[in-house]
Amino acid sequence: MSKEQNILIVDDHPENLIAMQAILEGEDCSLLLATSGNEALGLLLKHEVTLVLLDVQMPGMDGFEVAELMRKSQRTRMIPIIFVTAISKESKYVNRGYDVGAIDYMFKPLNPEVLRHKARFFLDLDMQKRRLEEKLRRSQESMRELQKMLQDQDTKSK
Repeated sequence: MSKEQNILIVDDHPENLIAMQAILEGEDCSLLLATSGNEALGLLLKHEVTLVLLDVQMPGMDGFEVAELMRKSQRTRMIPIIFVTAISKESKYVNRGYDVGAIDYMFKPLNPEVLRHKARFFLDLDMQKRRLEEKLRRSQESMRELQKMLQDQDTKSK
């Protein structure tokens, strides 16, 4: 259960990446940084990711397209996405964000406390999920061992 937790931050402006990185620095996780949708998708193929903070407006592939592609992939479809934007504040953009699978939509300038709390929530949720998966794995192993013991005992008694 020692897999590292990663937050992927995607923004085409390096100063925004630096700002979000500074806000999340104290969290017990690694921060993966991408300056484009394609770079983000590449990182998602290489790393397990707990949360994606995704800029809406980027050249080439925008955040909505990245989210749509994430939702189509079995590997990434359940990763929480929080859209982050300074420009796309109209309700049609916010609604589109939720339509493509975002769990939240935040506006720049970001409130550091709010961003940290949201990130911490998803890191904690992921850790609980990992613990449950580990308990399930151990229970299944125990059941297999018990079944084998019963089969062995049944075989000896015949």
